[in-house]
Amino acid sequence: LFILVYFTRSLSITTPEQMIEKARGETAYLPCKFTLSPEDQGPLDIEWLISPADNQVVDQVIILYSGDKMYDDYYPDLKGRVHFTSNDLKSGDASINVTNLQLSDIGTYQCKVKKAPGVANKKFQLVVLVKPSGTRCYVDGSEEIGNDFKLKCEPKEGSLPLQYEWQKLSDSQKLPTSWLSEMTSSIISVKNASSEFSGTYSCTVKNRVGSDQCLLRLNVVPPSNKAGLIAGAIIGILLALVLIGLIIFCCHKKRREEKYEKEVHHDIREDVPPPKSRTSTARSYIGSNHSSLGSMSPSNMEGYSKTQYNQVPSEDFERTPQSPTLPPAKVAAPNLSRMGAVPVMIPAQSKDGSIV
Repeated sequence: LFILVYFTRSLSITTPEQMIEKARGETAYLPCKFTLSPEDQGPLDIEWLISPADNQVVDQVIILYSGDKMYDDYYPDLKGRVHFTSNDLKSGDASINVTNLQLSDIGTYQCKVKKAPGVANKKFQLVVLVKPSGTRCYVDGSEEIGNDFKLKCEPKEGSLPLQYEWQKLSDSQKLPTSWLSEMTSSIISVKNASSEFSGTYSCTVKNRVGSDQCLLRLNVVPPSNKAGLIAGAIIGILLALVLIGLIIFCCHKKRREEKYEKEVHHDIREDVPPPKSRTSTARSYIGSNHSSLGSMSPSNMEGYSKTQYNQVPSEDFERTPQSPTLPPAKVAAPNLSRMGAVPVMIPAQSKDGSIV
């Protein structure tokens, strides 16, 4: 009996073990209330540890109270986000708050209280969930009379399990009986749609830490003229092909013209020789005739002047007005000698053709 009374009066944590669920970004309150006995006379030490859910490492200290001082820089992932809720820990409250919860904060937390000779500890399971958000409602299929399509409700994020609830907000028409079994699912399958299905619908997504909602406007219309749409599409494609063909033709034509201009310009620069000097042509022709004159006798000079000088190409003299044609003239024998002519004996002939 004495032993039983001793243990009941020793240090103990009165808060029961429990699982705590909170949404990401919120603050989690982890309670740890304790009582002391008169025999507990040693220094008070309070220690919180974590066993992360994503690894198998040993428990790590996240905050510590010892020697009337607080230390909270042991665990980098929670640094600056974990605090004692009480300013007087000796009063029996070792609870903590974990702010701005993240998914990495999921794990098992343990509260240890020591005051010699008393020692006690309790564990708490922290679960961080994500609220449904970014929910989108849309129609998958063609909203035409007689068609089959689906109404879909998809949240961008949210921790499982998720619950769905569809409602019709407009009109007083009742929902089709075939829909009733799917009003609590993310997808409603619509068969043989009619205009009575038109209206505004809402979808609410829930989980244990929050909810989100989206709206959908359904407008079931008569079937469209598909033949007209197909014909319009074909005409549009043909016009596009014609336009592309014209563009290609114009580009090809332009390239050919540019190529032709380059070839013509190159031929003019490389293949055509420079024009001859008209003055030099006339001078060379006259010089050659002067040299011929030196080898002729005075008796034949008159005939040569009349015949040869008249044979100078008229084209060169017509093109060169600076060199007018000189009239034929007889050259005296002394002048021919000074010009370098050599006398030549030419046999004479009689009337009957015999040489004299």
